[in-house]
Amino acid sequence: MMRLITERLLLRDFELDDWPALHDVESRPEVARYQSFEPRTVAESRAYVAGACEEAKQETRETYDLAVTLVSEDRLIGRCGMGLTDPDLGEGMLWFTMHPSYWGRGYATEAARGLVDFGFRELRLHRIWADCDPANVASSRVLEKLGMRREGHLRENAWIKGAWADSLIYAILDREWTSSS
Repeated sequence: MMRLITERLLLRDFELDDWPALHDVESRPEVARYQSFEPRTVAESRAYVAGACEEAKQETRETYDLAVTLVSEDRLIGRCGMGLTDPDLGEGMLWFTMHPSYWGRGYATEAARGLVDFGFRELRLHRIWADCDPANVASSRVLEKLGMRREGHLRENAWIKGAWADSLIYAILDREWTSSS
């Protein structure tokens, strides 16, 4: 089982009984606002956690979708993940969602920093990137705090929730992480 420990958090593989806590995060409109998904239903939350549990069992793992738990409260407060978008080139994509009660406290940055460090140090990735909606200023700030550089602004590149949406692309290279972490 995958476990990453940071100063205040434990990032770990999901367990089947995590679905109610994740549902409490991702069923909220304010969490789903900038995501490609609508607020999750109970069935969607159960299915999502079950899928993450199955992915974690893969012999050649390409997805690390982890529960973010606050150690002091023994509480799941979100998720943070990385998918290997091109394993041959050593590239991964980062994502995260957090419960609104825990926004603004640095938890998303701490969780993402732990996973990016794992990506470079353990998976030996060359490049890690993320995208976010330009209106999602908080996510942009998290990515910038990680030392990621804004590489581009894609205009109307995704059809999300019945409308065209822009994306900001951020990335960091292994040599930049080594010098900044």
